[in-house]
Amino acid sequence: MIRVLEQLRDERGLPAALRVDNGPELRAQAFCDWCAAHGITLRFIQPGEPHQNAFIERFNRTYRHEVLNAYVFDHLHHVRLISEGWMRLYNEEPPHRALDRLPPLRFAERFAIPEISGHPVST
Repeated sequence: MIRVLEQLRDERGLPAALRVDNGPELRAQAFCDWCAAHGITLRFIQPGEPHQNAFIERFNRTYRHEVLNAYVFDHLHHVRLISEGWMRLYNEEPPHRALDRLPPLRFAERFAIPEISGHPVST
């Protein structure tokens, strides 16, 4: 998780807060300390209440059904190849009801911060 957030920081900046479930990777002391050091508030859902984090629970169910349960993987590289193709399809192709019937990539464009000469414009 720390590695992914560091990549996010370099690409887009860090969020002020994260809503997370109670998985061990999100309760690990190293992760909690890293988030605190970077000013990220962790908002844990109540145990046994996955509807409090419905977006990611829906994504996880879809990914598990369409990728993890659909293939027999020989090695991690195979998982990554299948996942990359699936993510591209998931983010660029089908419209999502919750996103005004737009694919996620097109929906996110509504919130993009314009850049001038590679530098973000202050808003």
